Amino acid sequence: MDNFRFTMPYLVRIAEINYGGHVANSAVLNIMQDGRIGYLAGLGPYSELDLGGCGIILPEAHVFFRAEMFLHDVLMVGVRCSEIKRSSFQLEYRIERGGDLMAEGSTAVICFNYQTRKPVRIPVPFRENLVSFENL
Repeated sequence: MDNFRFTMPYLVRIAEINYGGHVANSAVLNIMQDGRIGYLAGLGPYSELDLGGCGIILPEAHVFFRAEMFLHDVLMVGVRCSEIKRSSFQLEYRIERGGDLMAEGSTAVICFNYQTRKPVRIPVPFRENLVSFENL
């Protein structure tokens, strides 16, 4: 996982398998979300609901399926930030099995105040942790 400072293992569960006997398309988004949750927690006491004063919302997600994944596969999920703006940042994901690429993708992440239902600027401490961790 070159250039991914954050990685985590992931075990494919039965609920993620579709009628074709492999991981469902929708399950890959869930795997990416699990990676994102781990990534945010690794940056500090952060979660999708609290980046230090706001949560996040995802206006878009892109997934590229490269190979089939199966029940009980042990995957490695990598997450990295590739771009930071005033109120948003871009996350990239890589999913491997035994060093082989299975899927990759990206999500736009917008900082969001769930009380006012509006986008907000990235909280300064979170931005500083993100920049420091990724060497951006």
